Amino acid sequence: MFNIRKCAVIGCGYVGATTAFSLMQSGLFSEMVLLDVNQKKAAGEAMDLMHGLPFLSPMQIYAGDYSDLRDAALIIITAGAGQRPGETRIDLAHRNAEIFRSIVGQIIRYTRDAILLVVTNPVDVLTYITLRMSGYPPNRVIGSGTVLDTARLKHLVGRELGVDSRNVHTFIIGEHGDSELPVWSSANVSGIDLNHFCDICATCGGDTGILRPLFEEVRDSAYHIIEAKGATYYAIALAVTRIAASIVRDENSVLPVSTLVDSHYGLSDVCMGLPAIVGRDGVREVLEIPLNEEENQNLQASAAKLKDVIARLGVLEQV
Repeated sequence: MFNIRKCAVIGCGYVGATTAFSLMQSGLFSEMVLLDVNQKKAAGEAMDLMHGLPFLSPMQIYAGDYSDLRDAALIIITAGAGQRPGETRIDLAHRNAEIFRSIVGQIIRYTRDAILLVVTNPVDVLTYITLRMSGYPPNRVIGSGTVLDTARLKHLVGRELGVDSRNVHTFIIGEHGDSELPVWSSANVSGIDLNHFCDICATCGGDTGILRPLFEEVRDSAYHIIEAKGATYYAIALAVTRIAASIVRDENSVLPVSTLVDSHYGLSDVCMGLPAIVGRDGVREVLEIPLNEEENQNLQASAAKLKDVIARLGVLEQV
């Protein structure tokens, strides 16, 4: 049996610690255990977080080990080597694959009931590795996918159009990385087709073309942030909290998480970001949203890139 209000965060670096801080503020959980290869770091983060609890809801936060995962409903994996300036997420694959081999091996010693949420980059490759190494059912192995990328695009489009970004509805799908793609063909603002909205909106003068370069800004934003401050962690922590909320509250929200693609768009045996219904049992259903011809071709290319990396890692041979 698991405790739906207990979570674990494996990895207490920038992303893991900030995620723990965001989750603490969310009120979603009553118990959170932090794990890190540097046990002293985990203990320090737990202590620092606990000192803020008088301002928030009661919660038990502590540094622990893998045996503490036995009854955790959600295990969030942020551990791994960080992305270096100028390094692509795919370049990280070889460095982080071996780290995950050890982590996943420890997890399955103590639990097979949790939902595993992978955040470490390259998230799609590592989600696939986690799925194959854990033997978990695909619905309970999720990557953060393109949830953050989609939020970045919504923010930029909303800013350009002068509307609340929460009223912008569009997705970035595919790899969380250089081959990702925006789905402009179904983009809308509160149900108004994006092209029509631009026709009636003086802000963009009826020209949706001015929005297209925003995708490049989204795609390259992590590189700019890493160059400027060394790592990205605030926004991804909020993205993880959003996914966690959909699971704990059984919201059945549609989020572009990384999940196993099985016959969708003619693809299979790859994990990548696609809109999916996310609830208490993880991914309930992957949604095959309409794509135009160019978008479909780009999605196929993104999947091919990920499958090539997985093949070169020899994941299947090592399971």
